[in-house]
Amino acid sequence: MVKSSYHYIAKLWKKPRENLKDILKKRLIEWRKQRVVERIKKPTRTDRARKLSYKAKQGFVLVRVRIRKGGRKRRLYGRRGRKPSKSGLVKFTPGKSLEQIAEEKANRKFKNLEVLNSYWVGEDGMYRWFECILVDPNHPNIINDPKINWICKQRRRVFRGLTK
Repeated sequence: MVKSSYHYIAKLWKKPRENLKDILKKRLIEWRKQRVVERIKKPTRTDRARKLSYKAKQGFVLVRVRIRKGGRKRRLYGRRGRKPSKSGLVKFTPGKSLEQIAEEKANRKFKNLEVLNSYWVGEDGMYRWFECILVDPNHPNIINDPKINWICKQRRRVFRGLTK
């Protein structure tokens, strides 16, 4: 049986630290200098994007989102004269995954678009990057496409946990 090119791309991405070491290292250095939410023209992982219903046509938008790794901190409020370690600020894990936080950031930046799905593209010691597939529900190509026009009836789906 003949295997498609997407099969081999997916195989490379199974172990990116071994197969894509040099390419990924250069990309991460470049991505660190970019903004937190950066619009991109083409998907980094074409196989994964296609699996998650991405089509290279008008109405689809790709965004790379950078999320800081690690636990979250709470804000310090007026606690005077007490030991800082007892103020309950650190060692709190968020109730959401980093991928869901990335999708929400993308949707807050592009309010007129709906998040379809997202996937992991890289990480280093401090950050983790995800690419989010966004769809414009008001675009004629999306409205007329029977495979994706269901998204036209939904609003703010990422904040209701409907992206996975």
